[in-house]
Amino acid sequence: MQPNDSERVIHVADIDPHCRQTILSRLFEHLAPDQSLQIVADHDPRRLRLQFEATHGSRCAWSYLEKGPDVWRIRLRLRPDRSSERA
Repeated sequence: MQPNDSERVIHVADIDPHCRQTILSRLFEHLAPDQSLQIVADHDPRRLRLQFEATHGSRCAWSYLEKGPDVWRIRLRLRPDRSSERA
């Protein structure tokens, strides 16, 4: 799966395991509406998904692009915060 022009591809194996969640979360939080982040891993990053859902709730759009067995690719998009539109 090829990334689109506004998508950054991150291979999680290239990030120190102790820093992964923090780095990925910061990258995600700084996405513009037209950007996405593609995560590439050698396993299903279920724990990361749970962390993102707990932190970002429905603002995190998580889509599997490839589901193993050797490579897992996930596209993350930051959905607009609808609560700020109501205020």
